[in-house]
Amino acid sequence: MQALAEVGKSWLGTSHRQAPVRDVVRSVRDGLTSLFRLPAGWEIVLGNGGSTVFWDIATFGLIERQSQHLVFGEFSSKFAAAAAAAPQIDGPEFIESAPGTHPLPVARDEVDVYALTHNETSTGVAMALQRPTGAEGLVVVDATSAAGGLRWAPSEVDVYYFAPQKCFSSDGGLWIAACSPAAIERIERIKATARWCPASLDLSIALDNSRLDQTYNTPALATLFLLDRQLQWMNAGGGLEFAASRSDESSAILYGWAEKASYATPFVTDPAQRSAVVGTIDLDGVDAPTVSNVLRDNGIVDTDSYRKLGRNQLRIAMFPAIEPDDLAILTRAIDHIVDALTS
Repeated sequence: MQALAEVGKSWLGTSHRQAPVRDVVRSVRDGLTSLFRLPAGWEIVLGNGGSTVFWDIATFGLIERQSQHLVFGEFSSKFAAAAAAAPQIDGPEFIESAPGTHPLPVARDEVDVYALTHNETSTGVAMALQRPTGAEGLVVVDATSAAGGLRWAPSEVDVYYFAPQKCFSSDGGLWIAACSPAAIERIERIKATARWCPASLDLSIALDNSRLDQTYNTPALATLFLLDRQLQWMNAGGGLEFAASRSDESSAILYGWAEKASYATPFVTDPAQRSAVVGTIDLDGVDAPTVSNVLRDNGIVDTDSYRKLGRNQLRIAMFPAIEPDDLAILTRAIDHIVDALTS
């Protein structure tokens, strides 16, 4: 933010089709390629609108006939709903599990897109990304709260899409997709058919513009700038392993505290499915919204649970830019608040 303030008068309001904005877009694309160690042939594609818009984009430009969706929380269910409502494709297959767990994909001959969610932001469940055995379709992964904080292998994925407001410490309003050669071929093949698509949702247009280091529509320049600076910090520190290790350290502090505290319990019971970037902690004997409100009054904000989950819990970010020591301070602050509320 300090760096943005220093260049604000020469950066904000300038044309996104001219230098220096295109230079920053190129830096973002190169930075993500390096961070994720993408093989040759992969491309970074970006556009305006965030991950929610990308769900609609996928129904036009990635799903040929039918998709399979793993549904285990609010955001994974929204992509499934978008596919179910799209008239240009067949009805999707849903594989569901209870909140706090995740299901596994199943290879089907008729499925050409397997829609996975790397980290379900609403529940604090993370899943290892693995291509279904025998599957021939694309593996398309929603990584909005995971990208930059959780490890993954490009060999198991074809499209890894996200927005930059979580692990990348930027702002919303932008979608970014790392696309494999198979995904690029799919985009180009669908474009060659007679399927109608609005220009703003056309992945082929986004791909063409990204290759020119620009977006189809004018982007939020502050978002791009902050994303680029965060990528520089991550790559200078050692790349994805460096960033993910910071989240690992924070999550060990949070879950270790919750397992020892008499009034707190990790919501996700299977340690292998607990997210290292979004932690959900159930509270017993104390009102979680009250704890969140007291934290907010003292400058520690956004620890509220996801409203539709309806649990008495805290939901805590552990993104790479958050100092692990801050998680230790937070747990002591919660202990102090609970002592005051229950004494």
